[in-house]
Amino acid sequence: MFPAVSNQPEPRAVGVRAAAPLLAGAACALSFTLCLLAQVALDIPLGDLDVYRAEGWAARTGAEIYDLAVTAHELPATYPPFAALLFVPLTLLSVDAIRVAVCLLNLGLVIALAHLSLRLVGGHRPTAWERGTPLVVAALAVWCEPIWATIRYGQINLLLVVLLLWDLTRRPDHRWAGVATGVAAGIKLTPGLFAVLLTVAGALLAARRPRHGEHADNPHLRRATRAWAAFAGTVALAALVLPRDSWRYWTDIVLAGDRVGPAEASANQSLRGVLARALHTGDLPDWWLPVAVLVCIAGLAVAVAALLADERLPHAPAWAATSCAVTALLVSPVSWSHHWVWAIPIVLLLFTEAERRENRAWRTGAWGAALLSCSYASWLLPHDETRPELNLPAAQQLVAAAYPLAGAALLATTGALALRAWRAKVPGDRCRS
Repeated sequence: MFPAVSNQPEPRAVGVRAAAPLLAGAACALSFTLCLLAQVALDIPLGDLDVYRAEGWAARTGAEIYDLAVTAHELPATYPPFAALLFVPLTLLSVDAIRVAVCLLNLGLVIALAHLSLRLVGGHRPTAWERGTPLVVAALAVWCEPIWATIRYGQINLLLVVLLLWDLTRRPDHRWAGVATGVAAGIKLTPGLFAVLLTVAGALLAARRPRHGEHADNPHLRRATRAWAAFAGTVALAALVLPRDSWRYWTDIVLAGDRVGPAEASANQSLRGVLARALHTGDLPDWWLPVAVLVCIAGLAVAVAALLADERLPHAPAWAATSCAVTALLVSPVSWSHHWVWAIPIVLLLFTEAERRENRAWRTGAWGAALLSCSYASWLLPHDETRPELNLPAAQQLVAAAYPLAGAALLATTGALALRAWRAKVPGDRCRS
């Protein structure tokens, strides 16, 4: 007879697993502390936070929000008026207190981003052994350039991506699923592309299912409906409280792409920035807008195909969400490098896929994406008020286009995976035409 094998874990293994979250928490606390000390040593500016606070003060006092010129760089207000209402609490404390509070809030949002990104790519509840993983991811992520710059400038990027991921990782039948997406779009317009994604996917699902006698359940359309309703609510609330600023924003400011900043700036990691540097002009020809529309349509089509692939495509929601985010970043008139905080779920998705496939090429791609997000590439290029970005040599232009090129590679990869998934047949699938 074989000796009896105990199914009970070794006491030492139990102790290590119990201590893992504590060790992860200690590593995260140490990393965050070092990050803050480094930021302070480099004279953390928090310039965008000053703009937000000025917007909140203007909304509170009745001043013209879109006439603001804040800090030595004369930064203007660019977000919808609903955002100014959310910024009013920033005026209730001293400047120093608000700066500390926002830095701590952003650090907390890094942990939330790590947790939600892991949920997006994992699709399951973590075990006790895995509960420390978000803290480890956050400890590393805080040094990525988009995260570092978001903390440095007091930006709102982390809040927006957390709202979107929180919404996308909810149960499809949750009564509030979709609302946070609409609120995020009310704060800054680019998250609205996720509502478009859900609308198109829901419409295609509704059109496809009746032919196959499927039931009428359509979670994408339900999420889209709530997202658009929430967005309309933000517009209506702002119009009620700030009618003058709302009228000016929706009839003028929303179309002023140059208001955000110079297109050719090396930190502008959007399609418009790449074209401006390549053509050596900040005043792009009219054809750039149709090109941006075509890129938006192509990226959205890739995201929809991934989302509707369902079980044919492992991690389909993650591929769809990251593709939609990259598309929004590419077609936005200005996407500063710190807007690319979606690098965290993208890198985690690539590593997850590499582990699933056990493929060297996928591992190389995942490590390449991780290193790129920590490269601070755009910071290494010449940039000042004389706009040297208009005369970059070809090699430096490739460096300046690092994030858009990586984003295009992600869209191409997602498109190839989605196409392969649609060609595959899933047992019992009645929706495949």
